[in-house]
Parts: sequence; structure tokens; C-alpha cells
Amino acid sequence: MRYVIVGTGNISSTYVNALSALPESTLVGAVSRAGRALKVAPEIPVWPTLGAVDSAFDAVILATPNGLHHQGAIEAASLGKHVLTEKPLDISIEAMDRMTEACRTAGVMLAVCFQRRTRPDNQAVKALVAKGAFGRIYAVDLAAKFYRDQSYYDSGDYRGGLALDGGGPFMQQACHNLDIYTWLFGLPRQIVSMLETFAHAIEAEDHGAALMRHEDGMIGTVVASTAAKPGFAARMEVHTERGSFTLTDDVITQWDVDGVENPSVPGEHYHHDGATSAAVTDTSAHEAIIEDFEAAVRENREPLAGPDSARKTTELILDIYKHRLR
Repeated sequence: MRYVIVGTGNISSTYVNALSALPESTLVGAVSRAGRALKVAPEIPVWPTLGAVDSAFDAVILATPNGLHHQGAIEAASLGKHVLTEKPLDISIEAMDRMTEACRTAGVMLAVCFQRRTRPDNQAVKALVAKGAFGRIYAVDLAAKFYRDQSYYDSGDYRGGLALDGGGPFMQQACHNLDIYTWLFGLPRQIVSMLETFAHAIEAEDHGAALMRHEDGMIGTVVASTAAKPGFAARMEVHTERGSFTLTDDVITQWDVDGVENPSVPGEHYHHDGATSAAVTDTSAHEAIIEDFEAAVRENREPLAGPDSARKTTELILDIYKHRLR
């Protein structure tokens, strides 16, 4: 497939590098309202809008701030182009509804780059949860304690704001981790949270915790932070009637489950912990998402992170923000 990347900020470099590793995928151009070239591919043509692109292309990759994803998706759908967007789907229910409906009406694919779903250990746990291998799941404790200094937030006037970022670490840095939570365990029925801004001059929170109860009684906890210096690996600890296991940065690092063999896949694992930096050097998971996206288009099937599934992560985050204790 032939792609146009919309947005030429830092995250666009990840997609340029991922596409360059896929021989059947081609980057033909980029869109930048400011006319800014792609950092790692300055030779690629840049247009001010999608409508101005005069090269043939099949799909767009949206690398714009969170709150602009719906705009790019709606414009692409109006041109009959498929859409792969950077996470999250968007930052409001209305925006997610609008972009999903636009793509469905136009008959084009819409997918979200929740690339951690492609990781083999996450997929192995997903399959075991789906067949009830753990029995009753009692509790899930997720800690996404990252660190960003003030210069990170100062690098873009939208960073840490509500209008475009949509929030602090829950909506931004921990979004991938919360996506794995909802992908595995669904949405809770009851939430209470506490949020605070401790270490940064930003509008949104930089640290918070939420307590959640699911319909089956499972209790979930999540801590998300960009104030936890120096930054720590993300951990998800799962406790069930047959035992417990731990995922650390999407790899099973502890397994003690009666009657169930550790399904961890040996070999090299994708590495981007996000603990101290948003920079991505290993694009293998992004490549896997792009390959799945293209296969979904060819086979006319739901992508790994389609809009109905991916929106649950934003819904969870919005509920965490809504039910904060003052």
C-alpha cells in the first residue's frame, strides 16, 4: 500500500522507519500545515492538506496530536482513503463516533496503532483469558510509572493540555498499557480515582491512581505517572484462582499458575518501555500493526485494533478523569 503521513512531528519518524522496513509498503508523501519536512526523510514531498496531494496513495497514517485524529480520519474518508491512526483513537466520545461513522460510510478501513497488542506474550495471555484458563480473575494491578522532564512538555504547546493531548499520563504515556488492560479484561463498571499535578507546569495531571471494579467482581488498580523519577518499567500483575503472573513491558517475567504452562515466547522482544522517553528505536511492533492493517484491507476483516475495540481505552480514561475525587 502507498501511504501519506499526516503530521511531521516526532512520532512521524517512527512510521517512516517502519514503512522503510516493509518492502510492500511505500511512503509517497506527508502533510504538514506548517510545511515542515519529515525529519528522517526530508526528500519526501510535503503538502499543506490531504486534498492537495497530487500523488496516488491508498491510506493515511495520522501522526497528529490526539485531539486532531478525527479531523484527519474524516478528511481521508471523504477521499476514499484507509486510515491508520496513532493512539488513541481520539480524546472524546463525539470525536470517536464521528470518525468511525465517516470511515464506515465511506467503506474504508480504520485502525489504531496500539502496537503492544502484537507482542507474542500479550497475545498468549489474551488467548488464555479468552478460554478461561485462569478460572476466576481476582485482581489486576497495573503500574505505568514513567518520567518526563519539563522540557518534554515545553517542546510542544499542546503537551500536557486538555484541548489536544486530552490529559496527562493516563491519556498519553500510559494509554498503551491501559489498552492492554481493556483488551484483556474489558471495561469496569465502577471507578474512583485521584489525580494531581506535582512536578510539571502543565494543565493536566502528571500522576494519578484509579480503583476499578468489574462486573464479575474483579478489582483493578492503575497508577499512571510522568513524575516518577527516574522512570520505571511498566508492570501488570494478575491474580487469579489458579495463581498469579506478571507482565513487565509486555513480557511475562513471573508465572505461577497451577496447571497452565508458561506461554512466554522465547527470543528477542520488542523494546520500548517508555519509562524515560517517547523516542522509539525498535519499530518492529509498528511494522506488525501496519502489516495487520494491510491484511485487514485485503481480507476485508476487522484489524487487530479496530475502532470498536480501541475506543474502549479512551472510554476508560475518560471515566477515570470523570470520577476523580476532589
